[in-house]
Amino acid sequence: MENVLTVLEKRGYIEQMTHPEEMKELFSSGKSIPFYIGIDPTADSIHVGHFVSLMVASHMQRCGHKPIILVGGGTASIGDPSGKTDMRKMLTRETIEHNVQCIKKQVEKFVSFEGENAAIIVNNADWLLDLKYIDFMRDIGSLFSVNRMLAAECYKQRMEKGLTFFELGYMLMQSYDFLYLYNKYGCKLEIGGNDQWSNIIGGVELIRKIGKDDSFGLTFKLLTTKEGKKMGKTEKGALWLDPEKTSPYEFYQYWRNIEDESVENVLNLLTFIPTEKIHELCSFKDERINEAKKVAAYEITKLVHGEEEAKKAEEAANALFAGNGNTDNMPSTEITSSEMSIVDALVLTGLAPSKGQARTLISQGGITLNDKKITDINSKLSQDDFSDGYAIIKKGKKVFHKLIVS
Repeated sequence: MENVLTVLEKRGYIEQMTHPEEMKELFSSGKSIPFYIGIDPTADSIHVGHFVSLMVASHMQRCGHKPIILVGGGTASIGDPSGKTDMRKMLTRETIEHNVQCIKKQVEKFVSFEGENAAIIVNNADWLLDLKYIDFMRDIGSLFSVNRMLAAECYKQRMEKGLTFFELGYMLMQSYDFLYLYNKYGCKLEIGGNDQWSNIIGGVELIRKIGKDDSFGLTFKLLTTKEGKKMGKTEKGALWLDPEKTSPYEFYQYWRNIEDESVENVLNLLTFIPTEKIHELCSFKDERINEAKKVAAYEITKLVHGEEEAKKAEEAANALFAGNGNTDNMPSTEITSSEMSIVDALVLTGLAPSKGQARTLISQGGITLNDKKITDINSKLSQDDFSDGYAIIKKGKKVFHKLIVS
């Protein structure tokens, strides 16, 4: 059984560990170690922010360890305040349960629920919602220092606008999750993004305060640009793993257009390509780095949406950028008449959020129609623009959309 810490370190995942030497000894034992990651069901899909944690879970399972996927049906009632300046919107029990069911289906793409170290999914609503307040605060709350909690990074931004007692309880709830899983499943390790460090420490220390000495925490690097901003934000918002929210083509194009400096990191964190091959792909700093971007876009899209959708997205991209391939999978909008202003077409397709923005894009030279730059804000589409049955509007260098007259 390969030591998973070696694998994770080699690919650049690990940011912090609570007890490095003890953890290395634990994962060198050859035993299967149950571990867990938590996902709060605040939406009916996971997004690219969850991607790295699920990749880590997959690597750990491949090395023989048992994943416990905790879906926070209980903690979502509060909402994690980590890194937030405002209190999260409270969700109804019905909405949370719907989101939980949707997320379960997506997780199956990353971990296996069959075999000797099969993953399991648990919902902390099953044990948190029935807790008795006085008993919980006496047994668990008494072990936490409010002073230390308020000094934690996860609460700092919320302190500026006012942290509610409701939110302050989130760390206690997440820490109790770890204790519950430790007692019921022998879970030894909690993993999560580096923004979860304070919450993870809370759980590790809670278990150790009750006399155990084999609880551990590990955080991994967040997916960021060279400026340190979180990756996964698009013009439409988050980059979702649900094809109904972010199409496979849009998903593919996001990774195809990442900055050169991010390619090697993305390939290491979001694919299973051997590190030696990744280093070879990313050894060029000129135009040839684009080949590595194509590999990244294809492999990541294949992992999330399947090989067929990855091929379709690749073909659509080739049709746009290389002048060959199939345009059928290009983002498209059907219109009832070819008689339409370019401004209206930009708004209809979502390439511009408003007519004012559309006019600005045109006046700045950012719009082309069938490879011809549009400079007049009063320009209109005509039947001649649809000689091939469709017209292609291009915004900037990388955003395309096909108009089809129905």
